[in-house]
Amino acid sequence: MKYRLGLVGCGVVGQGFLEILAGKAEELKDRHGFEAKVVAVTDKLKGTAIAPAGLDLKKILKLLESGKPLDDYGPAKAKKAAPADPLKVIGEVEADIFAELTYTDIKTGEPATSYIRKALQTGKHVVTSNKGPAALHYRELADLARKRGRHFRIEGTVMSGTPVFTLLERGFAGNQVREVKGILNGTTNFILTKMELEGMEYADALALAQKLGYAEADPTADVEGFDALAKVVILSNVILGGSLKPSDLQPRGISGITKPMVSEAKAEGCRYKLVAFARRAGAKIEAGVEPRKLPLSDPLTGVMGAQNALTFDLDLLGQVTVQGPGAGKLATGQAILQDVLAIHHDLR
Repeated sequence: MKYRLGLVGCGVVGQGFLEILAGKAEELKDRHGFEAKVVAVTDKLKGTAIAPAGLDLKKILKLLESGKPLDDYGPAKAKKAAPADPLKVIGEVEADIFAELTYTDIKTGEPATSYIRKALQTGKHVVTSNKGPAALHYRELADLARKRGRHFRIEGTVMSGTPVFTLLERGFAGNQVREVKGILNGTTNFILTKMELEGMEYADALALAQKLGYAEADPTADVEGFDALAKVVILSNVILGGSLKPSDLQPRGISGITKPMVSEAKAEGCRYKLVAFARRAGAKIEAGVEPRKLPLSDPLTGVMGAQNALTFDLDLLGQVTVQGPGAGKLATGQAILQDVLAIHHDLR
């Protein structure tokens, strides 16, 4: 089957997705019977390129790499009437699937939520890696998708391309999830790893994470647990059927973990990890983010560096742990591909 794809937002993740589509076109056709043409790419900062016959992805990527506006793309430049407002592009472009890949605002979920809502209202399937809409408005958007007979998929919102929701739908089909717990922030895991294995002080490990690009100049969202909190809210609501919001919970981060604490845990045969968890407690759901001193027998203690991991406690299988990258250009681009292919396989 052939699909018309649109992208709103084309930063690191969007470019990773386009690179995958350009590099694996023949493989996707041969293995999955999937063919796609990207008919629109729109970004508030980078401009807009529209071509109903399909954009030349290599040309688009070259424009983005050089820092030139997408409006310089030939067909879009010739069509001076091409709308620059992403909402107009989403509403007017004829596409089957839109990938929403704009920046995350965990306080409001905007403008991503409005983009997703517009795409669903105008008959498009939507895939996103944006935590904001998924953490704040998942139920509303999922209900809208169902009413419109469309898909709304969010694989990349929790562990990038490492499968969570696809795994639950397919591999764990028939199981009830009793609890999920895991390492959902690579920055904090990197810092804790350096503190234990290299004896670094917290401040020095954080500075190294910033130097290597793992941590932002303002690392609060990572080190105080807010990034992991948004992800555990998504897990609570999507997997366990909850109705939590990030504002309902107060995370505890790792800024209070000291070198002596790490050394003491090591002497006890334990290891500190920042653990995000959600579990059923009768009719309620308990969830949170906190540093835990875990025994080395726990699979999560073997997850080092910037890796992520999630342990599912299932009624039929027991505990299953999946580990992999939780961020990255191609890793998150692959998450978008997972969701697009899931839509394709469902529609065939």
